[in-house]
Amino acid sequence: MNMPAVSRLREWSEAALAFVYPPVCQLCGQHRAGAPEGYVCEHCWEKVRFVQPPCCDRCGLPFAGEITAAFECANCRDMELHFTSARAAVVANDFMLEVIHRYKYNRERWFEPFLVELLLRQAVPALRPISLAGIVPVPLHPVKRREREFNQAEQLARPLAAALGVPVLTKLVKRVQPTRTQTQLDKRARAENVRRAFAPMSPKRLSGERLLVFDDVLTTGATTSAVARVLRTQGAAEVMVWSLARGI
Repeated sequence: MNMPAVSRLREWSEAALAFVYPPVCQLCGQHRAGAPEGYVCEHCWEKVRFVQPPCCDRCGLPFAGEITAAFECANCRDMELHFTSARAAVVANDFMLEVIHRYKYNRERWFEPFLVELLLRQAVPALRPISLAGIVPVPLHPVKRREREFNQAEQLARPLAAALGVPVLTKLVKRVQPTRTQTQLDKRARAENVRRAFAPMSPKRLSGERLLVFDDVLTTGATTSAVARVLRTQGAAEVMVWSLARGI
């Protein structure tokens, strides 16, 4: 399909979406916001909290106050993590969790431009100086993917990869166990829940690459660490992690 045709298709899609969903914020319902803004108005934008230093050097957990020396939080000291560092764009406050929940569980895909903008604003400047071989979205189990109809980590990873000029690598790791949702589990239960959830998709095929694992929300780091472990055993030299939102 040529570019003019793609452009026309996008215009028709946005027009159809505007017919079903008037250009009103889908969160507060009071102010104007259309498809280009992800149906999130400027007033609701004020509820976003970007992650700012100081943070744990390992998992990126933000802390209030001033910390002048590098440090690891108690969560990292208490866990075996297989990634070198994890960072996130925004704090997973109630506002952000509502948007993410509606996006991935209610299929309210119109929030995607809003979520992508938050991610790119923070991640691209931080990652552009780093040489990456590619981005690995945390995979869904096939059953869950069929139910949800899309993998939110993969959807958000693609514009990030495009901005960085690196590939999205979906053929390295697969999810082999349909684990319970992590939201209601404590730290140790989360780690146990995903310990054997991931496996390589093929025999060893990595040779010292630096890779980035991406997920929508990071809390203890158990899920992304389990994916990083598989990549390390497959030959990756270093695995970093980025997420859209950071639980606190």
